[in-house]
Amino acid sequence: MANLSLKHIYKVYPNGVKAVNDFTMDIEDKEFIVFVGPSGCGKSTTLRMIAGLEDITAGELTIGDLVVNDMEPKDRDIAMVFQNYALYPHMTVYENIAFGLKLRKMPREEVNRRVLEAAEILGITDYLGRKPKEMSGGQRQRVSLGRAIVREPKVMLLDEPLSNLDAKLRTQMRTEIAKLHNKLGTTFIYVTHDQIEAMTMGTRIVVMKDGYVQQIDTPKNLYNYPGNKFVAGFIGTPQMNFFEGTLKKTGDNVEIAFKNTDSRVTVPYSYFYKTRPSYLNGKAEVIIGLRAEDLSLDRDEVEKSNAKIKVKISHKEELGNETLVYGDINMEGDGFGDSPTRVIIKSTAEVEYVPGDVVEAALNLDRVHLFDSKTEVSILPRVPEFNYLDCSVKGGVLSFLGQNLKLPSAIQCEDCTGELLIPTNAIKLGGTIAANVISSETVCGQKLLALELGGRRIYATTDQDVTEGFVNISIDMKRLTILKDDEEIVQPLPEIVSFDGSFKKIKVVDDVPETEEERAKRLAKKNASPEEEPVLTKRKKVVRFLLNIEGTDFPVSEEIAQKLITALTVKRVFDKAYRYECTPYDIKFADAGIEAECVGIADYGAEKFAKCKVGEKEIYVKLCDGAPEPAGKVYLAPEIEKLSIIQADMDIRLV
Repeated sequence: MANLSLKHIYKVYPNGVKAVNDFTMDIEDKEFIVFVGPSGCGKSTTLRMIAGLEDITAGELTIGDLVVNDMEPKDRDIAMVFQNYALYPHMTVYENIAFGLKLRKMPREEVNRRVLEAAEILGITDYLGRKPKEMSGGQRQRVSLGRAIVREPKVMLLDEPLSNLDAKLRTQMRTEIAKLHNKLGTTFIYVTHDQIEAMTMGTRIVVMKDGYVQQIDTPKNLYNYPGNKFVAGFIGTPQMNFFEGTLKKTGDNVEIAFKNTDSRVTVPYSYFYKTRPSYLNGKAEVIIGLRAEDLSLDRDEVEKSNAKIKVKISHKEELGNETLVYGDINMEGDGFGDSPTRVIIKSTAEVEYVPGDVVEAALNLDRVHLFDSKTEVSILPRVPEFNYLDCSVKGGVLSFLGQNLKLPSAIQCEDCTGELLIPTNAIKLGGTIAANVISSETVCGQKLLALELGGRRIYATTDQDVTEGFVNISIDMKRLTILKDDEEIVQPLPEIVSFDGSFKKIKVVDDVPETEEERAKRLAKKNASPEEEPVLTKRKKVVRFLLNIEGTDFPVSEEIAQKLITALTVKRVFDKAYRYECTPYDIKFADAGIEAECVGIADYGAEKFAKCKVGEKEIYVKLCDGAPEPAGKVYLAPEIEKLSIIQADMDIRLV
């Protein structure tokens, strides 16, 4: 069996349409991965690139330890199940299942063993003598699965295999495929547009839209912690309720106001520690999300709730053990149209609701979701990017949450009060600041720590296992942002350095060593041993590849050059503009290279960086410990093997 790695995978068609954008994911051996999204989102295209049925425009696909970008589909050790079964009508079930094995000239006894074993697993042993036309849709789908599993592949790919079946049969086949995955113990990648299939089958789900990955997580985490409005609305039945509104912080509380209504509910500010304060000014518009089960019409629930909202009932849908009640929180709304005031409530109470009735609904605000009204990204993320804290600076000392930290000389800040942004990954274990670990949870492979500091909750991410209790922490000062009246008066050190340039090919005459084949022929002709004869060189015309970075040429390896040359969308690869990116840690001072001027030193205490000018660009370069501080004219040499190379006009990451 095998794991898969997709690194910066793109699919761009000749007309410039991007079907898949920067798809990056590691798939572990024996996982059941589901790609889900609306039609045209790129999920089937991604599957076909894994299968080898579509060429990869850019990026690297690895199965096991082998890069398979240019490998033929038949050599990738995968099997694929298609939507339309693709069975041969003139062959029996046995012959259909055995056909691929016979093409590989497998011994008859082994073919028979595998076919009978697959038929038993799939429950179609009694149908091996039938033709496909004599079978139902579900049985034909089993035959299609059988033809795949007899291959005993490393990876099973399934492209919407249940979409042609009726609802009852789809439910049955979902169970069968899940059972098959457990029996085979191989990696499954399954494509569907049905979120119920995705939620019930996948160990992890990839939600896609317009060629972009929106979120990758377990079904439970996607449901409970959607990263944006699209994921929140796509996952879950019925769709999440979305309302427009504002948030206003007053003291230790936040008032949630629903737009186009008079409804207001108040919750403790502790709900919003992960939210940027600029959303809590009562003016910034946000999207408020609540699932149907997080609103209740139960009289006991409503009576004891401190968060209620009025709803005008429009209609209902009886589903047996529960009822979907539709209404509107705007008393002028009709509850039928998909508006930002319509509401759907999942109810189990045996109460008759009459259209036009105005009732109160209790809100479970422990389960509220909030999104930016423009970007639609969650402003209550499970893993916040920043901690947002009130702060002051006086005499070069930064004060927040009872802490007083001397600012390093690299941070020049006037005396002020403002807002401090500390990235969660800028808080490090070990240091002089004492904090209390309240909780630790694993999120997407990293630990999210909830810390108490100065009576406030802050968050940090780490790779280390941490138990609850007191720990010492430090803060990476070069990552801090300080805002005054929403203006950045202290900016973090740029994490990415960007250069412009091109890709060049030149022909030169050089001394080239003879090949092993040439050497062997020469030694055989002279009847000489390798020890007796040195390796000869010849003057030959050879091709050299160069990255031109800010006007300076740097040799590049054949491997990187071939990645650029074979990118399908880059037809005139040497005429294109490129962007080269790296970190300040991946640039060295050299005797020759990109000409720059060192205009200062940014001293953060633990680290120093040279501030250099390359034309109009500011470039920061990490100084090695103990190295002399440069000044004036310098030369910079980026580490070529660590560069990210982006085709500028199409914005495609090629390396």
